[in-house]
Amino acid sequence: MKRLALILILLVMGGPFAYVSDSESAPIEMKLGHFAADSHPGNLASKMFAEGVEKRTNGNIKVIIYPNNALGSPPEVLEQNILGAVDMSLPTQGQLGKYSKKFNCVMLPFMYNSYEHADKVLDGKFLPWALPDLDKAGLVFLSNWEWGFRNLTNSKRPVNSPADVKGLKVRTPPELPTQAAMEALGAVVATISFSELQMALKQGVVDGQENPIAVIYSNKIYETQKYLAMTGHNYNTMVHVISKKVWDKLSPEQKTIVKEESKKAGDWMRKKARTDEADQINQLKKFGMEITYPDKTEFKKLMKPAYDRMQAIAGEENIATFIKMVDEAK
Repeated sequence: MKRLALILILLVMGGPFAYVSDSESAPIEMKLGHFAADSHPGNLASKMFAEGVEKRTNGNIKVIIYPNNALGSPPEVLEQNILGAVDMSLPTQGQLGKYSKKFNCVMLPFMYNSYEHADKVLDGKFLPWALPDLDKAGLVFLSNWEWGFRNLTNSKRPVNSPADVKGLKVRTPPELPTQAAMEALGAVVATISFSELQMALKQGVVDGQENPIAVIYSNKIYETQKYLAMTGHNYNTMVHVISKKVWDKLSPEQKTIVKEESKKAGDWMRKKARTDEADQINQLKKFGMEITYPDKTEFKKLMKPAYDRMQAIAGEENIATFIKMVDEAK
């Protein structure tokens, strides 16, 4: 009788035999690691995502954000994400290309006519074609965010034609699409870590670099770079992915919330980055940058060597399929 009474008391008090509903269970903490600076739209969108998920799950899912390469370089964070040590990340297609050749096609030089054109391709037929590869790698796609068209800066001279690029020492990330594009234009490429880029520019280790306007602005690249050429040579997005190991532990309702909040944050980031771009260009002018708008047609004519090199990492058949998608979306 005493034992029965003890069990009844424990049940009433919420002791070890008490049932705990999902809404009362301990919160799930997820790590989201990415490479954008604190003030970059990518980090602001991450905060929006985290707040939305926490609110809609009544605090049952808390997302802890690690911006600015706090958990390591982008390839390292992505690898940790696949292994489950990091729950979510925001790699670009260039980083995902290590795990799927199809993602390497996205950054083929001078592929897209506009942001809208890129959206139509990457949000459209590209997804059912490429996403099964991510599943095999242990990742679940949530949504496309934004990174942008990459543009060239340097400290030596204005760039109005491909000839002006020849001989410039240009830093690129360790991704073949950007390296191949710059080398096809005659630049001397150096793959310096982004965390070391500012010092390399200040010390003259390299003459220039290439990145979207939001990065040039938020990371104060203008402090060491006089010239900006709006080449738009490569385009890519941040891709919001979650570890399949983590995803499989979520309830159907939690999965819906995470997907919807990712899409909402990504859509906001796209709008924010693109509407801010014109203002940021004006600000860069005020900071002393000289901005040129070279004819991209002349640059694209020189890209055959880059496309040939891309076949090694993307595959000839994949490139042909992707270019067909791009053409159909024009």
